[in-house]
Order: sequence, then structure tokens, then C-alpha cells
Amino acid sequence: MIPWIPLGTGRDHSHGDTDLAEGEQDMDEFRGAATSPAVDRPTGMTFRSVWAFFALTFALSWGIVALLIAFPDRIEAMFGEMGYTNPVFILAVYAPGIVVLLMVWKHYGLTGLGSFFRRLTLWRMSLAWWLVLLVGMPAVFYAGAAISGSLTDPFPYSPWYGVLPALAIALFIGPVEELGWRGVALPLLQRRWTPLVSALMLGAVAAVWHLPAFMLSGTRQSAWAVGPFLLGVVAISVILTPMFNAARGSLLVAVLFHFQMNGPAWPDAQPWDMFLFAAVAVLVVLVNRRTMLSRSGAATEVLMPGEERSGDRATSAMPRDARVD
Repeated sequence: MIPWIPLGTGRDHSHGDTDLAEGEQDMDEFRGAATSPAVDRPTGMTFRSVWAFFALTFALSWGIVALLIAFPDRIEAMFGEMGYTNPVFILAVYAPGIVVLLMVWKHYGLTGLGSFFRRLTLWRMSLAWWLVLLVGMPAVFYAGAAISGSLTDPFPYSPWYGVLPALAIALFIGPVEELGWRGVALPLLQRRWTPLVSALMLGAVAAVWHLPAFMLSGTRQSAWAVGPFLLGVVAISVILTPMFNAARGSLLVAVLFHFQMNGPAWPDAQPWDMFLFAAVAVLVVLVNRRTMLSRSGAATEVLMPGEERSGDRATSAMPRDARVD
């Protein structure tokens, strides 16, 4: 059983004034109120900004999917079959990335956007984690295919280089979600909760966000069982989190991880691959229990490490355990 930590674990209650200031800032964000020039308020994202991100992401994405469900024939006639080549569907998939880029620009400006994207250059983590990412993830799909009996199915692309366009689509469609999920949501959640709790919460949110895909014909999810898929999304969130933290909040690692999950060259191993990912997640937590159950060492910055200033403009210089925003 995965150990569970109370949601308040690691939170420093000695900064009530900071929490109050964050609450006032968030009220201003939702109301669009102007900040008084006489008050030096924080401009960076706070922990509570994650709820605005979730709300806006669901509103945009599910709103688009509602149109796809209500007018499928008309939209397919205009933009083509449902899937990763349909621009309306792509827009729905891009929603987490679109929302987060607007939020980063609002809070940090164009300079902040540049710093945010520089997190794509973070690549340093242990060789063991790179092996998990590049070898371990595909191995799970092949193991699941061996169990389901699909391992001997013919390669779906003939000639073999027909997979190259599919690889390009897999790289530039689904992984854009990670700009939101791991770009902003996970760092902000880890400001308040342990990596394990943050991973479970984010995984649950992302799993629910994917549910409308099961209602659209032409998507891969439409042919899959819902339960195992939801379990798998939570599991891969748990697997990715310690890897993400080891790489200091690397967007590159998150994007490559998502790309591996969507790899068109891997065999279809549903639902067994999802069950295996759940087992791997348990193993990852057990092996990394010290870091997964402590906020120390968790990546909490939205911008490039060391470049973010929020709260009293000195948050990034504070000891990590003392941060509350």
C-alpha cells in the first residue's frame, strides 16, 4: 500500500500573513481589480493560482469538446476526421498549454515566458532515471502486449518509415499538455503538499480531464476501458514526479515522458499496460519514499530555477521548507 500523508503535511503555519496576502491577490486576479500603486503586491504565481489554471483549462477544453460532441458531422466535414489531425480536437488538447502560457505572461511578462521555456533546457538527472524514461517505459508496453496477446501483431506502419509522421504528431500534440500539468500545476501543488500527494492530486485531475475523449469516435480512448485508463493516468503522474524533481523541474523530461506514453510505435497493450504502470508507480514510491514523502528537494518554481521572484520578491532565496506561496 502506498503511504498516505495528510494534505497539510510539511506546511508551515507560521506565515499566516503571507497566506492572507495571497488570498487578496487571487481575489484581485478573478475580479480584474487594479493593484494600488501604494502597495507592493507580489506579481508571481501563488499556490492558489493552480485552481485558476484548472478552472480555465477545463472550461476551454471541455467547451471545445462539447462542440465536437454536439456537431460531429459538421466539424468533421470542415476539418477532417476526429483525431490528432483535426485542428479543433488539437485545440482542445492544447488547452492546458494555452492557458498556462497566458497565465505566465500575465504574471511574469514576456521575460518570464522566456525563462519558463528555458526549463526545456534542463536535462541533468541520474542515468537510472534516463534508463527508466527511455527503456523502462517502452518495456512496460511490450510486457503488457505480451500479457494481452498483441505482442505478435504486425507493425502498424508499412513501410516502416511511415511511422515517422506519426512520431512527429505524437511529439507536437499530446506533450504540449505538459506545459500546464508539469509546467505550472505540479510546482504550485508542491509548494503546499508533498510530491506524492501532489502527484496523486494532479493525476486525478488529468484523468478526469481526459474523460470526454471516451465520448468522441475516432480517438484512441473510444476503444479503451475507462477504469484502467484513469488508473494509468494517476500512476504515470506518480512515476513522473520524482523524475521531474530530480531534473529540477525539467519541462524537457516531462515532454519526453508524455511522448513515450503516446508513442505510436509501441504495441497496443490496453488494459494491461495501465495495470503494469500502476505496479511500477508503487515500486517507484517505495524506492523513492524519502523524497516522495518530503517537500525538501521538490521543484516549486514556475520559471527557470533561481529566476523566480514572488511573494516578498525573495521567495526563491528562502529555505525551501520555509516557503508557503
